[in-house]
Amino acid sequence: MTALDARDIHRYRKQRGVNLGSWFVLEKWITPKPFVNTQGSSDLDVAKSANAKQILEAHWDNWITPDDWVWLRDRGINAVRVPIGYYHLAGPYPEILKGTDFNGLGPVFEGAWTRITRAIATAGGYGMGVLIDLHSAVGKQNGDAHSGAPGPIRFYEKRNMDQTLNALKFLAQALDIIPNVIGLQLINEPQNNPALPSFYSHALDTLRKLAPDLPLYIHDAWNTDQYAELVSRRKDFVVLDHHLYRCFTSEDQNQSGDDHARNLRGGTLGHFKGISNKIAGNLVVAEYSAALNQRSLRSGDAGEQDRQRRVFTAAQLDLYNETCGGSFFWCYKKQEGWDAGWDLRNASLAEIMPSFYGIRKTSQGIHNDAGRREDEKRRATNDHVNWWNKYPGHYEHWRFELGFQQGWDDAFVFFNFRDSSASVSEIGFRGQLARRRSSEHIREKGESNVWEYGESI
Repeated sequence: MTALDARDIHRYRKQRGVNLGSWFVLEKWITPKPFVNTQGSSDLDVAKSANAKQILEAHWDNWITPDDWVWLRDRGINAVRVPIGYYHLAGPYPEILKGTDFNGLGPVFEGAWTRITRAIATAGGYGMGVLIDLHSAVGKQNGDAHSGAPGPIRFYEKRNMDQTLNALKFLAQALDIIPNVIGLQLINEPQNNPALPSFYSHALDTLRKLAPDLPLYIHDAWNTDQYAELVSRRKDFVVLDHHLYRCFTSEDQNQSGDDHARNLRGGTLGHFKGISNKIAGNLVVAEYSAALNQRSLRSGDAGEQDRQRRVFTAAQLDLYNETCGGSFFWCYKKQEGWDAGWDLRNASLAEIMPSFYGIRKTSQGIHNDAGRREDEKRRATNDHVNWWNKYPGHYEHWRFELGFQQGWDDAFVFFNFRDSSASVSEIGFRGQLARRRSSEHIREKGESNVWEYGESI
């Protein structure tokens, strides 16, 4: 069996994360200051405005500070999602802008990639993994300004899909070797389209050849069942991303925070369990928030409003902890004003979000008690053998023992992983790690009755 290294720990562990929103892909409602010279709302509008290069570089250099990294680390957050656009690759890959909305704007963005790679390294120094999210694809994959440009959706034109794939190929090759990169998200919140499944499948196959071990994340285009089916047909490390918000539709607004919490613990939990089981646990919620519409808050009292948000977010966190490999709050902070729904720092001050995520590390670590492991293995194996003795057949129960021991030992490797994070690393993508271990077991021991190994690991 191959030993787990730092890259494995980062990629397979439970991701307790936050989005560093509006750092590279700007959103005016989060950071209005870079839009000082334009009435527009997209990166393209800023890039075409006066002094764009200076404005953007100053923002990139100052939006996330050392104090921010310390704040995140001290609360047990072990992952950040960083939204970027294809145009942020213009420095090392100037051809990526040819024929796109950003053609000719290379000088404005030539310094972005260096800062993105620096951000990844800085996050690693604080014990955090980084999910790089191609938030803005060539031609716009959705109708929102955060897809990079104003205007209609043109992503599904073949040349734009091809150019987006070129950007993803660059990213996959650049990121695969970086130990604390936990994955690459192909595109963010695409409009569902008959061409999307084939784009996803082709892109996944292409990128997998370039980066055999890099987790690849796809958004469900607001149709979780459809894209869970796509992910379920793959055995490589592909993760399905769903974004959960409960503040935009009239149906959402007609329910209180208490109502939403009950639904999350009921029907939504059942649906998530079904999806997670279908795709071996490779499910994340890469965007969620504490935001509720004013109608849902049902009160003008600030204390009652915070209580509604508190029960709503508690139900979310329980849901994600039980069914997902990770979750990422949207977003870390806003530039102006108080917003306990969307600003994690504000939500934390209001005690809507937890003061710490996961299990706090201790200086001693966690001792792997070999005697206890053997006792637990013996008990589990006896239960396994006694059950299958009811059904005569050819079994190899020694495989069950090997799987149990491997799973136990892997868990302790995660628990005792020593990096700069404040929280204990826990296995998050258990099904995917079990697939990897089962494949290794087959190579070493053959595939007869391998199900017994898989049942215990």
